[in-house]
Amino acid sequence: MDEPPAVATIVIAAFNAAHTIRAAIDSALAQTAPVEIVVVDDASQDHTAEIVDAIAKTVPNLRLLRQDHNAGPAAARNRAIAHSTAPWVAVLDADDVMAPNRIATLAAQATSENLDFLADDIEKGDPGSDPGSRTRLWSDTTIGLQRIEAAAFIRANLASGCGERREMGFLKPLMRRAFLDRHGLRYGPLRLGEDYDLYARALILGARFGLCDPCGYLAVVREESLSGSHPTFVHADLMAADDRMLAMPGLSPQTRRALSDHRLEHHKKWVWRRLIDAVRERRPVAALGCFHAPLPVAADLSRNLGAETLRRLGHRLRGT
Repeated sequence: MDEPPAVATIVIAAFNAAHTIRAAIDSALAQTAPVEIVVVDDASQDHTAEIVDAIAKTVPNLRLLRQDHNAGPAAARNRAIAHSTAPWVAVLDADDVMAPNRIATLAAQATSENLDFLADDIEKGDPGSDPGSRTRLWSDTTIGLQRIEAAAFIRANLASGCGERREMGFLKPLMRRAFLDRHGLRYGPLRLGEDYDLYARALILGARFGLCDPCGYLAVVREESLSGSHPTFVHADLMAADDRMLAMPGLSPQTRRALSDHRLEHHKKWVWRRLIDAVRERRPVAALGCFHAPLPVAADLSRNLGAETLRRLGHRLRGT
């Protein structure tokens, strides 16, 4: 008997994920809806590719692609999408898992509501823990089904408004392939915020985007994944992404203001990181040059520098 066509392609970008990739794949293979799974190994330096290849030899709906150099999750996902066929696309991080009914539930609701994107609120925790102990990414209360517009989505990615690591850009929606293809939408050249950039552009282009209560995506919390430190350039890249969106036609005033605020937030982060780099590298002229910035950015830099100076002074006075 022929296998039913896949409802969704589950895309997994993997880099040095030997300790977690099997659990992620197992959760994808356990889906009650027929799926195809495309794993892109992003030039891992461990045994990730070998583990996936061994599984793929016994599973017809799993495919492994290998990058010849590390290009980041956005490029890996784009390659996976290019080698997939199902009408829906779902992203699964290589260190996360999903419940067996998740794809079936999301696909049925997205179809019945005529949505182009449907994201379920992510749960965070450990797979072996009591489900009641898990926390939710976006809302701590039941939300039903909410329609998300561009301006609201962009503002939901301001760390100053919702708190670090609770931004809506961390969501992993089911995405309608026809919408992506019609608009030529793929992940942008980013190593941070690539999800935010894709979803925001889709919304600006008119995507019908829904957010519902958890359907079983579990972001596995690990010590090594909690660092908020990113290379300096990623904030400049996000500013450039916002600039590209600000140049898109037909922006509403609310969306334009939201993009400008998001850009300003990352401008502040970028200049702060540049100052840290200059101090660490003993480049005083470059450090002083960081203050040559728009007034809100320079003022924020001064506040951060003052707070850091007081923190270090307090440590010295306490002898710690």
